Amino acid sequence: MRKGDEGFIAALHAHAPAADRADKLALYGWLVGDWETTVTAYSPNGSYEALGEIHAGWILEGRAIQDVWTIPRADSSSASPFPVAGNWFGTTVRSYDPTIDAWRISWIDPATNAYRQQIGRGRGADIVQLGTSENGAQSRWSFIEITPASFRWLGESSSDEGATWMLIVEVRARRSNAHP
Repeated sequence: MRKGDEGFIAALHAHAPAADRADKLALYGWLVGDWETTVTAYSPNGSYEALGEIHAGWILEGRAIQDVWTIPRADSSSASPFPVAGNWFGTTVRSYDPTIDAWRISWIDPATNAYRQQIGRGRGADIVQLGTSENGAQSRWSFIEITPASFRWLGESSSDEGATWMLIVEVRARRSNAHP
């Protein structure tokens, strides 16, 4: 850790969800921890696979969750860009908004110049986030098959106002540490 980072990290990091809305925060609370991922990107020319990782934790007095998603993994020597999706080094801030009874999602990835605003809600056992991409297409990011040790994440796009969806990226994640 660099000198001077301690104050920033202490102000950002929280050890648990905020007690006054812990029930609503549980929708994403399972994500907190470290994950190893296998990422598959799809294109008309075929599919491509790479290894990545996710690290997530409570922030801002436990009122939000921040995660970092990377492709390739930090221990990888691959410098070549991942086809279709590009190499990721981005972060998401997820916070529950009681005024709309949903989560506001902000994703930024300066490595691929991608920025998304989405609204996330539980749908049965899954979580679905909806928004609009930079090119005006609708984006749908879904967490499915969620267990304490694994999940799948689907990144989809629709250019016909949600009538049909095209799968662009699929992430299969496995927890790489004990749940915090």
